[in-house]
Amino acid sequence: MIAESWMKQGRDVAIATVIETWGSSPRRAGSQLVVDNAGNFEGSVSGGCVESSVIAEAVDVISHGKAIMLEFGVADETAWKVGLSCGGRIKIYLERLG
Repeated sequence: MIAESWMKQGRDVAIATVIETWGSSPRRAGSQLVVDNAGNFEGSVSGGCVESSVIAEAVDVISHGKAIMLEFGVADETAWKVGLSCGGRIKIYLERLG
């Protein structure tokens, strides 16, 4: 597992997991993205701007250690910016490991 390997290297790590999708979404529930405190990442939870946003949030989660739930969808005023303007919705659980 990438997260375990990175942690053994001394990196601080967060993992994002898709826990729910509705409509058109690029990744299925269970998809994961691992992020370290420098913003390096492996895996995918969506793509495009959604993924960029998740990576930025992951760096914050690593910093403060508190897990968060993220939701992106067409109903959001930022839907066009984050790439789910096609009518989908995605819910992502983001937590620090270790």
